Amino acid sequence: MVSYSSVGKKARLERIIDPRGTLIFAFDHWFEHGPSDFPEDRLNPRTILERVISAGVDAVMLTPGDAKLFADIWTGRTSLIVKITSKTNLRPPDERLLQSVIGTVEDAVRLGADAVAATIYWGSPMEDMMLRRWVAIREAAEAYGLPVLQLAYPRGPTISNRYAPEIVLYGVRAAVQVGADLIKTYYTGSKESFAKVVEAAAGVPVMMSGGPKRDKPLEFLRDLKAVRDAGAAGAVVGRNIFQAKDIEAMAKACKTVLVGEMSPEEAAEGLK
Repeated sequence: MVSYSSVGKKARLERIIDPRGTLIFAFDHWFEHGPSDFPEDRLNPRTILERVISAGVDAVMLTPGDAKLFADIWTGRTSLIVKITSKTNLRPPDERLLQSVIGTVEDAVRLGADAVAATIYWGSPMEDMMLRRWVAIREAAEAYGLPVLQLAYPRGPTISNRYAPEIVLYGVRAAVQVGADLIKTYYTGSKESFAKVVEAAAGVPVMMSGGPKRDKPLEFLRDLKAVRDAGAAGAVVGRNIFQAKDIEAMAKACKTVLVGEMSPEEAAEGLK
């Protein structure tokens, strides 16, 4: 049966997802990682966001406070995804496997967001608590027709390699089974192994997590090509864009590779 919320969710997902290849800019790093992620000339988030949005990303993922503070930059120019769980690295190490609630679905609706995002560390000792919060977020979002992006991150004391294909695949299947509308997860290292992750998602769009900055942009662009060829919906990228020598050029290069307009080698030429 078609409902108001199902129509709303479909419309919002279509505003985020470019069927040719989607690039979402993740910008929750100040909260999650602190100043160590930011060069001294990029301490002001406003200058970074302006450059990234000018490059034509499909959506930005922001914390509620930043979404409000920088509304003049993103409004009318790109889709907004509000991340409503997070954690800081100021916590004791043994408590960093838990994401806390930092906003609500209602905050995202009031801000005009097209989706909300929440993390589950699959395999964490606090997995049960995050799952309970996830269910509450998903139910609230459903009432508003708001898609939920799950950052499906296998991470815990029993996981020796969070990028292992079978571990990533497990996390993605778990995300599907608890009702994720869109999934961000780790890259497994090859087109062939990531294609199996995409297949296991059974039609739920899967996106690669950009991860730490790569030394050579060409290597990262090649990963994006492999992800595209694996059938993924695209990538959610932060540090490999905002730590790049030329932020706007790198964002454009990522997008052109994801939509298939350029090869990684061609796109990398524009970064020299």
